[in-house]
Parts: sequence; structure tokens; C-alpha cells
Amino acid sequence: MRMKHLTVAALTLLLSVSCSQRQEDYPFRNPDLPIDERIDDLLKRLTAEEKVGQMMNTTPAIERLGIPQYDWWNEALHGVARAGKATVFPQAIAMAATFDDDALYETFTMVSDEARAKYHQYQKDKEYDRYKGLTFWTPNINIFRDPRWGRGMETYGEDPYLTERMGVAVVKGLQGDDPKYFKTHACAKHYAVHSGPEWNRHEFDVTVTPRDLWQTYLPAFEALVKEGNVQEVMCAYNRYQSKPCCSSDKLLIDILRNSWGYENIILSDCGAINDFWERDERTPRHETHPDAESASADAVLNGTDLECGNSYRALVKALKDGKISENDLDVSLRRLLKGRFELGMF
Repeated sequence: MRMKHLTVAALTLLLSVSCSQRQEDYPFRNPDLPIDERIDDLLKRLTAEEKVGQMMNTTPAIERLGIPQYDWWNEALHGVARAGKATVFPQAIAMAATFDDDALYETFTMVSDEARAKYHQYQKDKEYDRYKGLTFWTPNINIFRDPRWGRGMETYGEDPYLTERMGVAVVKGLQGDDPKYFKTHACAKHYAVHSGPEWNRHEFDVTVTPRDLWQTYLPAFEALVKEGNVQEVMCAYNRYQSKPCCSSDKLLIDILRNSWGYENIILSDCGAINDFWERDERTPRHETHPDAESASADAVLNGTDLECGNSYRALVKALKDGKISENDLDVSLRRLLKGRFELGMF
């Protein structure tokens, strides 16, 4: 058939097939290559602006590479949440009352079964918006000490050991045991020393003794990292030793990464980076940084790879102003891309 006789529909199909073939030929799409090689290949294809976009919870599509939009935000505290019909299990505080971590593991194996099934259907339907992904910001392993905290029912109570055992069971149930791929991601939150009340969480500077820190607030996080191999940790709204948790070198670098050997994703609670710099008379905030560029650069340099929010848009200006380098972004992007590859994406 001569080209001039091809219909518009046929030309569109040929172009689509050609484009698809080119996208499939990218090394980052080859599951037989080592993940580090795939990450290297994808990183070198991204512009600085595209890299910044991939560091926020709602990551935009990169159409020229055939990469669809992805939203990291999902919840599963007692079943897959906010994404259509799903099995509703008891609240976390009620499941903790069973003192049965084996039953909790079985429960969250069922939750992750449903999560995978839903994800596959959403992918088939090309639905990529919030609550339709595989990265669940669960479990909440904060210690429930203050009854004024309205989210205490999300936790496993006031006991560090019970919280640790229940949290590990949830992580293993969500993430599965496949040797190559994670079934879903679990997330240990909110790190650290965060247990209400809610009204001052955006400005509160926690004071805690070293003994209480290490014997009460940190054991569950350490267990989820070392025993559970949790793939995400969410830093909290509050400050610790005068620094917002999401830019705390003590919490994120000294303890989490260096002492515990955590190499996976750290993400911010939603809007936590805005608390660094925004001025709001109605809602007092930390106001530890002069602007979004400084706040965002500081958070990334101290280990917060992914932001739930929109302050990280300012990283583009921070790059131009020399407050952070593209190599610094790549450190975080390597963790983020590794997480997505190990979930079977791309």
C-alpha cells in the first residue's frame, strides 16, 4: 500500500506502534536489567524540571517516555481506603486489642490482595489519580498517650512492644514475600515523637527525655526498619530539638539512615514542608525558613525524598539559585525510582 492511500486512522496507528516500540526499547523498561542500570538510564533522560515533578506525591506524566501520572498517596489503616468498594476491617486500636499479630498479618495479606487487584483494574482503565496506587501510608505506629489526639484510633495503643509487633505484622502483610517485587509498599508514620494533640502540631517543638525517646517512641520505628524492611517512612509535622522533623539531621540522618541503616524512601506528612516557611495568622507554623526554596532544599538535603504537598515546586528555583544541586536531587530520585521499579512499574 502506498503512503498516500493510508487513512488518517491507519497513520495514527502506525505512529502509535512506532512510538510504543521506541518506548519499549528504553533500557529502563527492561526488567531483565539490574535495577541500578535501569535507574541510571531513566535519570539521564529526565530534565531538572521533570526530576522535581517526580519528587512530589502527585507525579505528572512524562508522555515522551511513556510514563503515566502516579500519585503516591494511599491509605490502608483498616482496609483499602477511598478507592471504591473494599473490605472494611476493625480500626487499628481494636485490632491491637486482640494481641494477635498473626491474625493481623493475615488481615493485611488480604488487604494487599485487594490492593493489587484494584491497582491492576485501575491501570487497565487508565485511572492514575489519588488512592489508586500501591504505596500505602500505613501503619500509624505513634504511641497513643494523649486522649485529645483525634487520630489515636489509628494507632496500636500506648505500649511500645505491642505497637512494634503489630506494626511489623502489618508491614509484612502489605509488602508480601516475593523475592523480586513488593506486593505494595507500607509506610511507618509519623516519625517521630508525634502523638497529638492536633491543634498545635504545625508549630509544636517536642521536649522528650533521651530515655523516653529510645524506650517509648523509637522502638517500633526501629523494628519496622530492621525487621519489617519497611519501604517508606513518613516524617512528622512537629519539631524535635527545634528542627522540623522533615529536616532533622538527628532523626533522619543520624538515627534513621546511619544508625539503623535505612536506605529506602522518606516522605513528608502532607503540607509539612509548608510549615517550615508559610506565615498564617490562623494556624501558627514553625516558620524556621524564609521561603519555599530554602525549606525544600533543606528537607531534601536532610533526607526527605518525597513531599506530600507543593513546596517542592520551588526546587526548580533552588537549583537556579545554587541552594541545591541536581546531583542532590538524584540521591532522592534513586530511592523513589527503585521503589517504583520494585513494585513492577515501568
